[in-house]
Formats: sequence, C-alpha cells, structure tokens
Amino acid sequence: MLSDVMEDYLKAIYVLQSEDGAPVSTSAIADRLGKTAPTVTSMLETLEDRGLVEREKYKGAELTDEGRTVALEVIRHHRLLEAYLAEHLDYSWSEVHEEADALEHHISEEFERRVAAALGDPSVDPHGDPIPGADLEPPAEDDTRPLTEFEVGDRVVIARVSDRDDEELEYLDRAGITPGTTVEVRDVAPFGMVTVTVDPDGAGREQSLPEAIAAAVRVRSAEGADERATTNGGVGGA
Repeated sequence: MLSDVMEDYLKAIYVLQSEDGAPVSTSAIADRLGKTAPTVTSMLETLEDRGLVEREKYKGAELTDEGRTVALEVIRHHRLLEAYLAEHLDYSWSEVHEEADALEHHISEEFERRVAAALGDPSVDPHGDPIPGADLEPPAEDDTRPLTEFEVGDRVVIARVSDRDDEELEYLDRAGITPGTTVEVRDVAPFGMVTVTVDPDGAGREQSLPEAIAAAVRVRSAEGADERATTNGGVGGA
C-alpha cells in the first residue's frame, strides 16, 4: 500500500510531465511540493524501487505505466471531490483544492463511483481541469494556450485556471474570469498588464489582469470553442 506522500509525488510528477512531455527534474518536483532536493531524491529512489518511477541521470524522472495509473486515480479522486464540494456543499472554487487534497487519498472506489454518479459523471472540475475517466486513461491532449499568447482583438473562451493560489482564484472570480466565459483582448501593456473585455456580447466589462495571473489562465479561441461545443457538447470535455 502506498502512503499519502508517495501518491502526492506521483500526482506531482504526472502534472509536471503533462506540461511539456519531458522527464521531470528534481528541482521542479521540489518546487511544486515545497520539499528540499535531498528529500525529493530520497523519495524518487523509493518510488523507483517500487516500480512506479523510472529515472535517468541528468534527465529526470518519468512515471511507469503503474505509476501513471496511480497518479490518474488520485487526480480523479481530487477533481471529483472538488466538483462535489463546489456543486453540493456550496464551497467556493478557491476553497475546494485544499479540502480535496486532504480527502483524495482516503475515499473508497464505491464512494468515488457514487460521487461521479451524483455529479452526472463530469468531464472537468470547477477550475476547468479534465477529470480522468473511470478507466483511468489519460485525458485527451490539452489544446488550450495561456491568455498571454493572444493579441489585441482576439476573442477567446476561458477553459482552465490554475488552482494553486487561493488569492488568485478569488481575484479571477471577482473579475468574472471563469471557465466558459468569453473575453476579448483589449490591450497588452508593455509593463505586464493584459486588459480584456469580459462577456463582450453582453455587459462588456473591462478587466485588467497582471501578466502572471493572465499566464495562469488557459483559453481556446472563441471559434475553436464553438466548434468543440458542436462536436463535444461543451467546452472542456475530455
């Protein structure tokens, strides 16, 4: 049986490896989990001995098939719990991450099944992150891009936002920058602010975002999102 800490490491490696497909460095894992490099190295050795991780000197760590399955199960638990807390227990999206972190290791498969059924087997969590299916196959490849990569005049649909900073989530919530919302890029300032019009076909409220926050907001072009909705029944289906 794996410890909660082991599962946290596998989840972190999966998420980091998903970002660019490359092996994950010790320093990247340490930064994500708030651990020291020697602590990470020691745990990676343990996970390698258990057949969950493969490592190559000077390149980094990758999950084995078994390690990937464990990571996907933990991620499925986490994101289903986030969705349940938000939909049925009236948690805000800035509160669900920490609660789900505490619970994700301790729910049974029957509880997971019932939560998924109660939610209608959702494909994304409140932040727009894809929820792995019950078969624990990896979600479809992410076709989103950071908001900072778009230019003035571009219309985009918010697909995902980072859930790692509660204050950022509260800021985005107040700004109306939530999954499914259409925005139009109005200005990209040279000193690091991105100004968008939220709901340009409706109220049309302008909102300026610091570059660091805009970079954590992942979007699809509005045209691409419309096509996706036609074929998949909505934005973010994975």
